[in-house]
Amino acid sequence: MQTIKGPEPEFIKQTFNSISSNYDKANDVITLGMVKRWRKKFVELSEAKKGDHVLDCATGTGDLAFCFKEAVGPEGYVLGTDFCDGMLEEAPKKAKQMNLEVDFELADATQLPYEDNRFDITSIGYGIRNVEDPLKALQEMARVTKPGGKVMILETGDTGNPILQPFITAYFKYLVPRLGGWAGGNKKAYEYLNQSSTHFPSKEKFIALMDQAQVFKHREFSSLMGGASFIYKGIVK
Repeated sequence: MQTIKGPEPEFIKQTFNSISSNYDKANDVITLGMVKRWRKKFVELSEAKKGDHVLDCATGTGDLAFCFKEAVGPEGYVLGTDFCDGMLEEAPKKAKQMNLEVDFELADATQLPYEDNRFDITSIGYGIRNVEDPLKALQEMARVTKPGGKVMILETGDTGNPILQPFITAYFKYLVPRLGGWAGGNKKAYEYLNQSSTHFPSKEKFIALMDQAQVFKHREFSSLMGGASFIYKGIVK
């Protein structure tokens, strides 16, 4: 049984609050603009449909929540949550600019204040490696999702690919902090994001963590750009 302990919550709050105002710009620069395409692929794989109710955890400035809202339509409902108030402050402003009705609330992914079986889909994008207890987060996300519903995770991690891994490692180690520092204004924050990314379990190792949660009757993963990111899907028991 693997034990994964994430960073201290207060450290994460300080880190993300320090880059909240420039987070979107930095994210686009670091991913070379690919993150928008990855979000769309993520929502497609979730099979979100008109009328669905979606919870997006660690929503940040809301971009993934907005993608889900476009998929579920006016008859659907999307709630974005984050425990970093600085990040969450940006989301309602963007929703208003985009003319999208999405609710946002402060909430910790490991202690979600919602009733059981409420959502059709619960997601987290580039956030589960930043929670203190990833296993508890998986269990909480599944708890608030209806049986047969989906828990979706978009995350980076060790690719395990002997050909691609050196290039991805070098990119995250040397370029990401510099690009993040230039676009986001805080090089140290992006140094942390590099370290957390390269050490987080991926592929079969993350699937094993999903199994350990004992809340999924099916789970699968797919890779993006050979391992630059991974999409995980768990069907709730």
